[in-house]
Amino acid sequence: MKNILYLFLLISQVFFAQGRFESANALYQKGQYKEAAQVYENIISEDKVHSAELYFNLGNCYYKLNQVAPSIYNYEKALVLKPNDPETLNNLKFAKKLTIDEIKEVPKVGFAKMIQNFTSIFDYNEWGKIAVAIGFIFLLSFIGYYFSKATLAKRIYFVGMFIFLIAFALSISAAMSEKSHFDNDRVAIVFSELSQVRGEPQKSANGIILLHEGAKVYVLESVAGWKKVELTDGTQGWIDSSTIKEVK
Repeated sequence: MKNILYLFLLISQVFFAQGRFESANALYQKGQYKEAAQVYENIISEDKVHSAELYFNLGNCYYKLNQVAPSIYNYEKALVLKPNDPETLNNLKFAKKLTIDEIKEVPKVGFAKMIQNFTSIFDYNEWGKIAVAIGFIFLLSFIGYYFSKATLAKRIYFVGMFIFLIAFALSISAAMSEKSHFDNDRVAIVFSELSQVRGEPQKSANGIILLHEGAKVYVLESVAGWKKVELTDGTQGWIDSSTIKEVK
């Protein structure tokens, strides 16, 4: 009886959240961006499960309201749930044009870049699904090899097994690489109008660079109200924790 009641409450909550989501969408269509953003924020604060579409729509609201940091932050949140989404990436590009800082991004080169380009084609969940599919095909090839009578068929199945085994190993490696990148990639967005990156975790330390609202940094470690961050150009320093907001 308790399980049935719990299931009923869960279904009711899902339908209620969907209703609020649709009402927020309607507000957005009417140009009531501030009101729509508030409804989206309420859904996020009250519900445990969120979607990429929710954060994407919220990012659109803040973009329309010219609120740089919240728009970029929510687009980044959407990309965590739905990596490489072209529409989100496109809107994020426009939002970044509103930022003041022009920090160059130092790309990886050589073999490391080739590996990253390959593994980033899919996220770790998709690579896992690909590995399962390839493993199943490998199993079918093994069965075909084991039961086949003809020599030519055995050779074909054997070659197929070898190819699928390599593909399985590559997909597993790619999944592990993307999972490691996902876990260690601590993206944060500057929310303060101005935020100084310093050489040491104290306000009296020398300033390295002054960041403005919407700037993107990568958190490396945390120490008593300070976070060590790295900029996209490789510059490292310490920033007041209260001035940034981590995406994950």
